[in-house]
Amino acid sequence: MRIEIRPAETRDIGEIFHVRTSVTENVLSHAELAKMGITAASIAAMIESDKCAWVAADGDNIVGFSMIDADEGSLFAAFVLPSHEGMGVGRRLVEAAEAQLFSHHAVAWLETGEATRAAGFYRHLGWGNAQEVGDGDIRLEKRRP
Repeated sequence: MRIEIRPAETRDIGEIFHVRTSVTENVLSHAELAKMGITAASIAAMIESDKCAWVAADGDNIVGFSMIDADEGSLFAAFVLPSHEGMGVGRRLVEAAEAQLFSHHAVAWLETGEATRAAGFYRHLGWGNAQEVGDGDIRLEKRRP
């Protein structure tokens, strides 16, 4: 299986939103995501505004994505479908995001749940200096290599 990592395009929005909601469907409903401002339209607006998202494509199917907020220097999201976990897809998506972040910032950051699998994944990739931000969430940072 050959997974291609490429910049996201507007035509990818539906599949990106599908990946996002598929990964979190047991935790957050579409309505709860919408309350947080995460909709297909909000993802489209981010992608159209700047080079800030990458997709992992398995043939014609999007199986993962990563997004950043380049102005703030933050990794906004990195998600991979469960069917493609453990294949290095998440690592490659985060590396694409980091390359863009570190081209503009000496330190990048992200927020995640302290007790989540995601926190362990990011720590494994070198994100650290955990700071509590409330409600069980932490802020992790990584310095430009």
